[in-house]
Amino acid sequence: MEFYYGRVVLLTGASSGIGKITAEHLAGLGYRVYGTSRKGENGRIVFSDDNSQGFVEIVKLDVCDSRSVKEAVKYIMDKEGRIDVLINNAGFGISGAIEETSEEEAYSQFNTNFFGMHRMCRNVLPIMRKQRKGLIINIGSVAGLFSIPFQTMYSASKYAMECYTEALRMEVRDWGIRAVIIEPGDTRTGFTDNRYYCAESENTAYPKSKSSIKRMEEDERNGANPAGIAKIIGRLLNKKNPPVRITVGMIYKVFVQLKRLFPNRLVELILRKMYA
Repeated sequence: MEFYYGRVVLLTGASSGIGKITAEHLAGLGYRVYGTSRKGENGRIVFSDDNSQGFVEIVKLDVCDSRSVKEAVKYIMDKEGRIDVLINNAGFGISGAIEETSEEEAYSQFNTNFFGMHRMCRNVLPIMRKQRKGLIINIGSVAGLFSIPFQTMYSASKYAMECYTEALRMEVRDWGIRAVIIEPGDTRTGFTDNRYYCAESENTAYPKSKSSIKRMEEDERNGANPAGIAKIIGRLLNKKNPPVRITVGMIYKVFVQLKRLFPNRLVELILRKMYA
């Protein structure tokens, strides 16, 4: 197998869900995957009889802590001397009405989903520039294309990732570095059970929020297998010029096209019918 960008992968949020499945899939393809976990213990899982081949090694890292990010990157560099691929997957979701979301809760959402990604890029980009090659994959969401009611802060953080990735591609291209954002739809992972609910939501002034969030969670539990996303990422690692974005799931691809063609009010009406 040809490793176009190289074999060393740094993947955040690897302890569960999309991150865990992706780490295992890439290791099975022969990549040396350093998967990070905020609470996990350091350890290695070998996916080959030859320890020099594919493996997943868990590295403790909190994307909200700049020192933790620096230490984890240094640890990998001390062992490998390079980082070829960065996959920004760490994130979580907040649910609740805008009025009932505190500043602290909103910041917490952005601190992990957006600024966590930024901290990772800032620490890995100097390495990739020196190598004159690298790939950065940001795990966004279709919620970054369609604002979902009562999941506003999550949608906003993923919207921000869209803009960030577009600019990043243009800034780093001269160094042989590529960037792409993947936009999964509803996916069956532990993300649903780990969702955070705004403190004021318990006595909400928005009665429709509860049925809206319930519908959203039902869709997630009946969503796609994350293995499909892992396979897409595996194929991306050998594309010399990956696309700006990849929307996962045919129904979501169709909806993206319809959004471009339909009036905004019609798109809003459809989303209200679905979630509100």
